[in-house]
Amino acid sequence: MNVVREDVDALNAILKVTVTPEDYAGKVKATLDKYRKTAKISGFRPGHVPFGLVQKQYGKGVLSEELNKLVNESLQGFIAENKINILGNPIPQGEGNFEGDFDNPADFEFTYDIGLAPEIKVALSGKNKFDYVKVKVDKKLIDKQIEDLRRRYGKLTSADEVGERDMIMAQFVELNDDDSIKEGGIMHTSTISMEFVTDKKVAKQLLGLKVGDKSIVDPTTVSKGGADTAAMLGITEADLGTISNKFQLSINEIKAMELAELNTELYDKLFGPDAVKDEKELRARVKADLDGMFVNDSDKMLTRSVYESLLEKTKAELPDAFLKRWIKLSNEKEITDEQIEAEYDSYAKSLKWQLIQGHIFKTNEIKLENEEVIAFTKGLLVNNYAQYGMPAPEDAELTKSAMQVLQNQEEANRVYDMLAEQKLTVYFKETVKLSEKEVSYDQFNEMVSKM
Repeated sequence: MNVVREDVDALNAILKVTVTPEDYAGKVKATLDKYRKTAKISGFRPGHVPFGLVQKQYGKGVLSEELNKLVNESLQGFIAENKINILGNPIPQGEGNFEGDFDNPADFEFTYDIGLAPEIKVALSGKNKFDYVKVKVDKKLIDKQIEDLRRRYGKLTSADEVGERDMIMAQFVELNDDDSIKEGGIMHTSTISMEFVTDKKVAKQLLGLKVGDKSIVDPTTVSKGGADTAAMLGITEADLGTISNKFQLSINEIKAMELAELNTELYDKLFGPDAVKDEKELRARVKADLDGMFVNDSDKMLTRSVYESLLEKTKAELPDAFLKRWIKLSNEKEITDEQIEAEYDSYAKSLKWQLIQGHIFKTNEIKLENEEVIAFTKGLLVNNYAQYGMPAPEDAELTKSAMQVLQNQEEANRVYDMLAEQKLTVYFKETVKLSEKEVSYDQFNEMVSKM
């Protein structure tokens, strides 16, 4: 077999693969011999079918199959051996991308188009200055976090009237425009959390109501959004557009959250036996935990800023026409040219970032070692256990679970992406000049929402 490369331009090339009878004849005969042993043809016992008859019936199909195998192997081998950095995969040139005669097989020549990755330069050093945004963990934020922890381990008690953070068990009855009950309308009992009633006028309307009281509300104003509204009314989200925006709300029960007391029992539940002994230590621990949590958020914001900067400043032309063809051919579902054009900019941006990231990893010898991947996955599992208040299993069992996660290709890709981002963040923090900028929690959330 022979593979020849012909460059079209800096971003496109052609690979021509020539396959001779010496390459395929033996493989075709061996496969046909196997067919001959099992072929069921009328008038012949299995294993006694004449070779010529088997060849006549199956020869072209077997030849085509073997040629495909040989061509794919030679293409991948040539690309790897010559260290050609391609984008996507080789695409057959035109409908009939080969020269040859299946009726009189001799030499076959196959032609493929390939897209070449551009040469890029990533300019990043201490000369590049970026803001490193830090959240100011103040008394107000610590107080809120402690209240949330107390609420998490508190208990619900009956209340006489609706308070700002209470839960209301109520019946929703659909009304007509004139406030009469709609015949055949919705009648459903559900729960409202006052914390999610953000409309001040509606909140004022509900505050102070007692069991047995009624009020007319728009259900969208006492829920968190479409899916929540639908669940609250016992209907599907698709049905929301067919119902009234006016419902009678009849209060059946009011529940208030009694916060857990600040004592040893709560401290042990939160942090383990004897880890925290009093409120002073609790506040110090909460502050440390918040600082650690916000560091992760600050790191993500920095990475995003560097990401946007590098995308803007790094020159990287792509073989656009080739890539659009490859997207269309490789997509599992049928996709139109219009869809490709609409989505291509986003795809090209993602691909450009992959090239930048790959360049950074290569030039700085950043690697994802197998041991690191396993350890990182174990850390993710430990965090999952902690979220549910469960102790992590022994290391051997944890390692086994991590290996099971990594056997799932989709999950493995997610883990690799997370670890790669973490390593990139470390590299960015060590490379660029950071200017620390302290902001409030609310300001930080606003900045995150705009990313």
